[in-house]
Amino acid sequence: IPYELALNLGRESSDPTLPAVNLLQEYCRWISGKGDGDQADDNGSAARRKRNDGPYFEMLPKYMGEDCLGSTDFFSDEALDALQCPPIKDETLRRRETTMARFERDVEPMAQISSNMYRWDDGTTPIEASHLQWAVWLITSRVLTVQGEEGTGVSYRLMIPLIDMCNHDRDSPHVLTGRAVKGGRLKILAGRNVAAGEQINICYGGGVAGNDRFIQDYGFLDTFDDGTAFDLVAKTLEGIQEFGSRSSALSMSNSDKAAALEALGSTSITDDEKELAKARERDVRAAIEFRIGVKKALERLAR
Repeated sequence: IPYELALNLGRESSDPTLPAVNLLQEYCRWISGKGDGDQADDNGSAARRKRNDGPYFEMLPKYMGEDCLGSTDFFSDEALDALQCPPIKDETLRRRETTMARFERDVEPMAQISSNMYRWDDGTTPIEASHLQWAVWLITSRVLTVQGEEGTGVSYRLMIPLIDMCNHDRDSPHVLTGRAVKGGRLKILAGRNVAAGEQINICYGGGVAGNDRFIQDYGFLDTFDDGTAFDLVAKTLEGIQEFGSRSSALSMSNSDKAAALEALGSTSITDDEKELAKARERDVRAAIEFRIGVKKALERLAR
């Protein structure tokens, strides 16, 4: 994919709300019919070409659709508690607070000042904080961090058409490569022969992300292998770091680990499976499935 066809949402940072604001602004221009496609590139290197992002925006997961509702960002309080993992609940609530602060500081004032900015549907409906929350989820679930010019140490957050449609497979041998530079090519390099009609999958999270990150950032649980995504969470909780590898992306203090283990110990797997059989809400079911998977991984670790 030519770099020029990617949506550059600015430099890499730990805060997903800033690129989410940029994405939401572009998306609103398209969905409200007010886009002129002539904005400056976010990396400040050149004026953006006349372009039509409509087909790409059209295929993105819909606002408050089934895909985004799988993320803890949209969980009810009941579902967050059902995770039995206070660090995930705390991180989720912090991200919601950060998103709301960004909305009140950067989005809402501009929407009030200009009738042409941050409008939805027919171009007259102002957006709400939940629209930015949805855009933040798009950032955490779809954006790829790509290095810029060699030797600069600068990386950019890109949304790359076609490539970001690839589903997850932890065992995928395929490799992403390329640089965010003028004339650059962003590629999936095949790690083995690919049969005609075969789905091309990639490994999300660099192969080191556990289900703590999957349920927060992507909105699903990685249950397609031998339990590795749950094992990574269990190893983090037990403070195990294998040589030459990274554990789950959850960053926990010893007190956080103790709190999570205590919460997980409040019910047995048998109790959880009975509760799962009765649960009806999607987010509650996902939360219970998460804690069952972690408890089974902890049992495997203790053998």
